[in-house]
Amino acid sequence: MSADLPRVYLLDVEGTTSPVSLVSEQLFPYARKHLAAYLREHWNEPETQADLALLAEENRAEANKQQVLHFVQDDKSWGIQDDKSFDIDSALSYLLWLMDRDRKSTALKSLQGRIWKSGYEAGELVGTVFPDVAEAFARWSETAKVAIYSSGSVEAQKLIFRHSSAGDLTPYISAYFDTRIGAKTSSDSYRAIAGAMAVATEEILFVSDLLRELDPAREAGCLTRLSAREGNAPVGDLRAHLAISSFAQIA
Repeated sequence: MSADLPRVYLLDVEGTTSPVSLVSEQLFPYARKHLAAYLREHWNEPETQADLALLAEENRAEANKQQVLHFVQDDKSWGIQDDKSFDIDSALSYLLWLMDRDRKSTALKSLQGRIWKSGYEAGELVGTVFPDVAEAFARWSETAKVAIYSSGSVEAQKLIFRHSSAGDLTPYISAYFDTRIGAKTSSDSYRAIAGAMAVATEEILFVSDLLRELDPAREAGCLTRLSAREGNAPVGDLRAHLAISSFAQIA
């Protein structure tokens, strides 16, 4: 770490603040289990319809690149109607298809976030965080800002930290970013975050367990740390990113 401490501690969630098992073993299965019931109960609500419209827009863009199923290109394949809307069964089938492939769909993440909200409020979900997280958040927020950047929706991020295993940590967090700011694999996303936080990229320390996210952050000018937590996939070549196993190792 340089003599000048960061002005923003920008943190990934899965594998960084929380075990990878939180998403793979708790959140994803919960969303999958409740997705059909949620769609049927909330189908006509404006938020759901907005997500479904975005879902169709995302697919049209992907279909043009011939990377995914033509969800809206062929009106008959997925039950698409003449006005390019779609029925519950076709939407459910496509959302499950995306989940099976862990696609970073903003529309899917938004829907999942609202399903998780119900689970947290019912006490069926807890946002597990590592034991050192609460102390680090409290310490860092005294002199800098703590921000979260995850492929999960902003709403889902807030739920994890509001209902965390260490209590409500949201008072320590100044900002949340998801894929609406840009892909985590794009250096432009980190420049956009710096602009939103009114700091230079050189004043941001980004922590993630994935080199494909750390590399573009460093390219943008950010400081970086590789999260080498227990349970994370081992990394051979660190590509000059310093590794930490606890936030206690970060000033």
